[in-house]
Amino acid sequence: MLNIGILGAGGIAALSHLPEIAEVPGLRVTHICGRREGRLRLLCERFAVPRYSTSWRDLLEDPALDAVIVALPHPLHAEAGLAVLERGLHLFMQKPLCTTLAEADQLLAASEARPQQVVYCRPSFSAVVYAMRRLLAAGAIGTISGALARHSHGGPEVYYAEVSDSFDEPRMTEDLWFYDADNAGGGALIDMGVYAIANIVALLGEVEAVSARMSTVAKPTALEDSATLILEMADGALATAETGWCDPARSSYLRVHGTAGKLQQVGDEIAYIRPGSYEREWATPITETISPPAAPNQHGEWLRCIKRGEQPALSNLWTARHIMEIMLAAVESNQQGRRVAVHSQPRALLPAL
Repeated sequence: MLNIGILGAGGIAALSHLPEIAEVPGLRVTHICGRREGRLRLLCERFAVPRYSTSWRDLLEDPALDAVIVALPHPLHAEAGLAVLERGLHLFMQKPLCTTLAEADQLLAASEARPQQVVYCRPSFSAVVYAMRRLLAAGAIGTISGALARHSHGGPEVYYAEVSDSFDEPRMTEDLWFYDADNAGGGALIDMGVYAIANIVALLGEVEAVSARMSTVAKPTALEDSATLILEMADGALATAETGWCDPARSSYLRVHGTAGKLQQVGDEIAYIRPGSYEREWATPITETISPPAAPNQHGEWLRCIKRGEQPALSNLWTARHIMEIMLAAVESNQQGRRVAVHSQPRALLPAL
């Protein structure tokens, strides 16, 4: 049985980590920390967590811990993640990995110096992404020519309304640090766009350059609430990643095009669409619906990697660093109005399909 500590007692801990871990034999949360004692007491009671602290540094002094989940605000990810690794514990990093490339490189260096410690980095990937990878590897759509991914919602205030409800608190009691341009580390791109970019990288591999445009359409912030990226892939394909905080109807969209067809996410299924003819422009395409098997529970996958002594195949630190560089290149591209190269080394990429 592995004893888990969670740094952060907000919505992601309450709505994702704690309930998911409860479903994984071999894992248990024994210590949680946060700023609000009322929340800590509620979570300890709800999920049978025996101990809480109001300082994440105090939690890391707990000798009973085997592994730690970092679920703090984005600007604290790197400092806390480094402290976990220095403590000799396995690490689960909430997205985004950090807010600067220097922080990403520090985390990567610390992890590579301690290869026995497993580092799982969100985003995790859906059953659709795993199934699409298998289909692409089998050549189902021929040579990949492009992709489109979008991940967006109605903004942090919508998310926090759900969080407040989960804690039986009045709505909007959170200070929306997401909108604080001086301290958030980035806007909608690192909050939501990370999912769209991660899906493209998982399916198409290395990004060599980025061209991006961002804007603030409706939210009370100097940060971007909308962004579109054109990603130049190493094999010549072009992909588009879209994101935003101005989409209360929510979007989670993924499509990959190839010379022999396309794969399109439709909820939890895949539409596999092939040409009805290569000689008739208006021939009706052939569509097959594929229902993929369930994806691995992210915490269960972390546990399996710990038992095997190996890093995650997809949600690993090298991939997270590559995704972080893509997002920072997008910010630079938007500011300077030009294409920006991405310089990740091949060892930082996903395993080949």
